[in-house]
Amino acid sequence: MEKHFFSDIVVPIEPDNVSIRRDWSKCIQCGMCKNVCSHLMHVSDQYTLQETNDEAVCINCGQCSVVCPTGAIHVVSEVDFVKNALADDEKIVTFSMSPAVRVSIGEAFGIESGTNLEKKIITLLKNMGVDYVFDTTFGADLTIMEEASELVDRIKNGGVLPQFTSCCPAWVKYVETFYPSMIDHLSTTKSPIGMQGAVIKLFFSKVKQIDPTRLVNVALVPCTAKKMEIRREELRSAGKELGIPTMRDMDYAISVRELVEWIKEMGIDFAQLPDSEFDDVLGKGSASGVIFGNSGGVMEAALRTAHYLLTGKNIDDQLLELSAIRGLGKRKKTSFVIGDTTINVAVVYTTRNADELLKDIISGKENNLHFVEVMACPGGCIGGAGQPKENVDDELRQKRIGGLYHDDKIMKVKFSHENPDIKRCYQEYFGKPLSKLSKKILHTTYRDRSGILGQKDKNSTISTEQDTVWVCPVCGYEHHGAQPPMQCPLCGIPGKEFRKK
Repeated sequence: MEKHFFSDIVVPIEPDNVSIRRDWSKCIQCGMCKNVCSHLMHVSDQYTLQETNDEAVCINCGQCSVVCPTGAIHVVSEVDFVKNALADDEKIVTFSMSPAVRVSIGEAFGIESGTNLEKKIITLLKNMGVDYVFDTTFGADLTIMEEASELVDRIKNGGVLPQFTSCCPAWVKYVETFYPSMIDHLSTTKSPIGMQGAVIKLFFSKVKQIDPTRLVNVALVPCTAKKMEIRREELRSAGKELGIPTMRDMDYAISVRELVEWIKEMGIDFAQLPDSEFDDVLGKGSASGVIFGNSGGVMEAALRTAHYLLTGKNIDDQLLELSAIRGLGKRKKTSFVIGDTTINVAVVYTTRNADELLKDIISGKENNLHFVEVMACPGGCIGGAGQPKENVDDELRQKRIGGLYHDDKIMKVKFSHENPDIKRCYQEYFGKPLSKLSKKILHTTYRDRSGILGQKDKNSTISTEQDTVWVCPVCGYEHHGAQPPMQCPLCGIPGKEFRKK
């Protein structure tokens, strides 16, 4: 029986998609969803339903919902699950707020876009009964500590280059689906959300002497792909550590759009709410963590800390603003000199632009890059599909971008490695970046999803041995690829020690 209708006009969506759904009663078959999926994201134009046995391919970016004029494609709401958790006296509910959320939510309440409203959001959540409100910029700083350390290690020790950022789950799924031979280029570091959930249930619960099974972690995000990411089997590090295999690190992901609807449903005058502060232990974030929400922000934050790791000194003030990789340029490139090391970097957003860069890397046209940042959504997380929807254009995106860079300029703690909460977390729990424990909890693995296409890795020509299985002799971790990994993501043993299965 046919599962997808009008697939030549509209983008096919599986009925169990965790990020987006379609209400056929509202669909006018305008084709806008198909257009954005094909031309902006370069997904639906890469396969046919005949090839996939009538299964839709989706990277969960949700950009189709942004352009849908009738609301037929909408974000899957998890609000009711969170309400149930808040009503359960046995549960302790935490919210972690992503950087891009604070500069966009005001648009739904007549407040100028780019205005930082994090303190009103904290008050709102506390009034709703949330027990702890954290800043995901803590997780962003933690990601930078691991990712910058990984980059330096790859450069110094001949690892796989260029290293791709891994904080955008839609981008990661794009690589897994269309370019699995490039998986080894992805940083093994988890995204800020991925790290935040595990740290709350392992480190925060220990500091506050809370039973981690009582914790319900909620991510407040600008993104629909986070709903998919938190359900990855790889994001169960806390449960594995605690011997509770069913436990997820992050339990729910609520988009700005969902929160706005919840606020309006409750009749709250958001603009008049007083200010409150984040809770401690995971409450502090650096300016580097804040700019994660912008295209180029992850790169800039990582280079700030890479400079410190290579030289023992912070970057000069005049280099704090890397204008070459800021803004809405299609492909931004620059070279960054740290001591006697030159690091060549590139920044792109949308998976269409990323695909063009990947092809150039594979063909050798781009052959000297060390580090590449990719965000699936236009402008980065500030353009996520979970953001307030009305009148999204580049002018609005620029205001959101400007809001985060304004915070970067006025915040006192500029660097991830100087965040006091990050220092405490390493001193009391992880030890140091790339330690055995940090690799176990803060790093992840990826999978080859290209089988859905009926033809593996149809875009890549760099390898014909993708089914080789390499086994770690220490922990048994299995790696699929033409070559062994640089090192085992679980126990840290060098990849040269791996053996073919």
